[in-house]
Amino acid sequence: MTNQPYGGYGSYEPYQEPQAQGQGPAQGQGQAWPENQAYVGPYADQQYTQQWQGQTWETQLQPPVAPAPVAPVAPAPDPVGADGPEYGPATLGGNSRVTDAQRARAEGRSPIIEPGMQPAVLTALLGLLLAGGAALGTYALLVPLVVLQGLTAAGWFRLNGMWPARQGIALGFLGALAADAALLVSDRSPAAILGTLGVWVLLSLVLQLRSHADPDERMYGLTATVVAAALAIVAGGYLAADADAVTVGAVAVAAGMVARALPLPTPVSVVVALLVAAGAGFALDGSAAGAGLGAGAAVCALIGHRVASYDYPSRFVHFTAGVALPLAVAAPAVYALARLLD
Repeated sequence: MTNQPYGGYGSYEPYQEPQAQGQGPAQGQGQAWPENQAYVGPYADQQYTQQWQGQTWETQLQPPVAPAPVAPVAPAPDPVGADGPEYGPATLGGNSRVTDAQRARAEGRSPIIEPGMQPAVLTALLGLLLAGGAALGTYALLVPLVVLQGLTAAGWFRLNGMWPARQGIALGFLGALAADAALLVSDRSPAAILGTLGVWVLLSLVLQLRSHADPDERMYGLTATVVAAALAIVAGGYLAADADAVTVGAVAVAAGMVARALPLPTPVSVVVALLVAAGAGFALDGSAAGAGLGAGAAVCALIGHRVASYDYPSRFVHFTAGVALPLAVAAPAVYALARLLD
């Protein structure tokens, strides 16, 4: 850079200093500085522009920098349904995802998960309470029976994937309580169970017709409510049966469910459960009728156990439906077989 003065804006305009009123020139007019006299300020000794003392940036043209080569990106492989969920074609209602049960079937695995030993032990405990209550009297039997009916109603709704369903569970449980009260009033007549069941089916139908849900959803809710109420009401058959029959049937179911939970192949465990239940019935009654009653109750209990194992049920299902359904389904068999084999 040169040492010439900076001349980008021209020379300074003369500075006029205002004076007080009545002194010198009129206000607004100032005394002009001597012509061609530069402004004297604190930097008057620097009559030239500022000089660069260091090295300046190099202004020569730099060669262009070539961009770094970019590696080609391989196309992403097509997704495989083998390791993850498969999706069907797009529809107006959304894509249909493959469920765990469907995937298990496609892979050759069973979608059934059995409740296991802990629910079986609870079933056995509840069965022993039923047997002990029947031996003590009707009202002692009523306490574990009410627990069984409540677990049945709640477990059935959760087994069908309907949760929370407080109204349906409450309706089924109230039906069971109404059946128990009718049994006690009618001196344990089985007609009380049938009458309560008919009334509760009609009541469930009326309540579902008042629902504002879709027709398919209302039908599904109606089915679940009627079945839950029916199972809970039918469990009251223990009140209608003789005390000895309740004792034999409940103990047989308790022993059979524990045997069914043993780590054995399914066909073997089923046979073992039937034999153990028949042996328990024979040991309590001392006759072939007792063995037949125990085996018949165990057959119904195995059906309830199988229903509670349907398509990957949750832990809540195992500890409600898995505990209650074997005993609830066996109640009509205990009453009918006791009268048939007597």
